[in-house]
Amino acid sequence: MSAPMTTIETVTITRPLKVIAFICGNIVVILLIMALTSTDWLLSSGWRQGLFTHCIEDLTQPIPFNYEAKEEGCYPSRDVFYIKATAGLCILSLVTDVIATILTGIGLHTKNQNIKYKFYRRAVLIMLVALIAVLVALIMYPLCFSGELSLGNRPIWEFGWAYGVCWGAAIFLFGGVILLLCDKESEEIYFKERKIVHNTQLQT
Repeated sequence: MSAPMTTIETVTITRPLKVIAFICGNIVVILLIMALTSTDWLLSSGWRQGLFTHCIEDLTQPIPFNYEAKEEGCYPSRDVFYIKATAGLCILSLVTDVIATILTGIGLHTKNQNIKYKFYRRAVLIMLVALIAVLVALIMYPLCFSGELSLGNRPIWEFGWAYGVCWGAAIFLFGGVILLLCDKESEEIYFKERKIVHNTQLQT
């Protein structure tokens, strides 16, 4: 004879929104590090300017911004407020994004729903600080540069790829904030149960 035996299997499904926010946070870290270490924020003929270093590549032309140099090469950044402020804001954005990303990762890992949402709430606030910091830096940099354009000694200036990468970081930060805010009141993890019937042989 055989008798049916019923077992219950629990399937756990994690929503992807917070996972994507966590990925966005990691992408922002990479982009901001690239932007901070690059000298391609501001470009012109024979001149490359970053947040910590600028490079002179042609001494046959007048050096921009009344800078004095005897040979070609890279030098520490000019002692100008907007360059230092932009660098400081980008570093602030990087540090706060790292903290927010770590908090998001902890929230994804923990199973306690109350603790999970506490981490998410803190992460979204900290990531919002990172977003505001990088946006202020991106707006301030070109505005302040335009004030010293008359000292540029060049007819053409353009913003380099590092400035664009920083805008990319801002876009991913915005996406991360939105994703962390989405569905914050609903369950992050779904539990689905299904019954499985097994036939077992009974010995007589």
